[in-house]
Amino acid sequence: MWTLLVPLLALIARGDGVSFTPNKELLECASQILYIDQYAYQLPTNYSRNIPPGKNTTVYIGVNVNRVSGVDENREEITLDVFLQVSWEEMRLKVPPGMPYIDLPWEFRQLIWTPDLYIWQLQTMRILSVLQEMASLRLYANRTVSVSIGATITIKCEMNFVLYPLDVQNCAIDFSSYKYTREDVRFEWREVAPWFGLAGEQRREFRLPKYVVTFVTDKSKHIRNFGEGEHSAARLQIKLSRELRGYLLESYLPSSLFVIISWGSFCVIPEIVPGRMVLLVTTLLSLVTMFDTVSTNSPDALELKCIEVWLISCTIFVFLALLEYFVVLFGIRYDKSWSRRRQDLRRAASAAQLAPPLHINHTQRLSTPVSGTPQGGVFSPQLSVEDEGLKQQFSHQTIQRDSPIFETIPGDTSGSFLVRFAAMIDRGVMFCGAQHGALDKFALMVFPICFILFTIIYWTTYLSEAHRAMPD
Repeated sequence: MWTLLVPLLALIARGDGVSFTPNKELLECASQILYIDQYAYQLPTNYSRNIPPGKNTTVYIGVNVNRVSGVDENREEITLDVFLQVSWEEMRLKVPPGMPYIDLPWEFRQLIWTPDLYIWQLQTMRILSVLQEMASLRLYANRTVSVSIGATITIKCEMNFVLYPLDVQNCAIDFSSYKYTREDVRFEWREVAPWFGLAGEQRREFRLPKYVVTFVTDKSKHIRNFGEGEHSAARLQIKLSRELRGYLLESYLPSSLFVIISWGSFCVIPEIVPGRMVLLVTTLLSLVTMFDTVSTNSPDALELKCIEVWLISCTIFVFLALLEYFVVLFGIRYDKSWSRRRQDLRRAASAAQLAPPLHINHTQRLSTPVSGTPQGGVFSPQLSVEDEGLKQQFSHQTIQRDSPIFETIPGDTSGSFLVRFAAMIDRGVMFCGAQHGALDKFALMVFPICFILFTIIYWTTYLSEAHRAMPD
């Protein structure tokens, strides 16, 4: 046994006993002379680490995820603590008789052929260490070489946040060779390796505060085209789905309650301006603040995100309720002005009944002077009682709101259209400003129906889009 140490001691003596600097010759000598239970292991003399074990060598990949350290949405990265295991058959190496396997020094990997493993989406990789690096190299009796590494890796994942928070992110991690094509090296998954590489039961789902991370190995054959040809790849699918419960309680439920509260303004008497305005303006400002907070804290996207569409729609519903109140106030003011005009017309009609009827033509009626005074911002005409031509127009006891005071000249179609249009607007304004709150009653029925329809369309559309985005 001591005779095997002679070359090693000779190399150490050449350093003059002053300092020891590792070199390639010493590494090869120290690695090829390995004692395991008094057995000496040495590489074959004709072994070349630059030549693969054989044509179409199969490299088996196994990944055991220990922990998901975090998901960085802004940088689109996922950090994982994994145990990466790579194995392949090396028929040129063998284990001493009677031993199931032998553990080789980690430096021994530089003396044998190892696949040039390339992880496409890998950003950074750091081997874990406590007292020493968590890495092992083992040779089994069936001539399988196993490399196991404990590492923290950061994966780049392309994410799309248009459906946020209903989005489901899918990241594909490909393990392949950079130099060897698929005619030389093939990569495949092996769930339970005969060399005890993986446990029979693995944890495939991890629950984070915002995400549920799921790992699935894709058994289909994948090809990467680059360089000198086609390269075989083993693909690991990572699916990130969000915990929707938190977003429902933090954003969707409060915004829906704000919209429902805004409908309470329809039940407030329009004349109570401060109470109704405070209710609507406060609700509107709360939704605007919520939208700003969600937009700041959510990841960026090229389009409006799903939750932003919801908050903008809720803000529009509250704004329309505030706009409806403005229309009611304008209608009330117009209605008060019309009441004063109606009193003047009734007095003129009562005076006209005391005079004998008089027939005049259209030209005479249009030439009759009309005077008036502005009242409440609206011009109110005052008709002279002595005008016998207009007394005939007020022969009825009751004056209708939509009764035109003047008639248009026969054949004047443009004037007739304007009169009808003005009468239509007048009836609409009167409906809005009615004292019994006709518009508020109508809005109290229409607004909830429209919001329910919007909610059904919103969730149906975005849930179907989210389902379509999921991988098969």
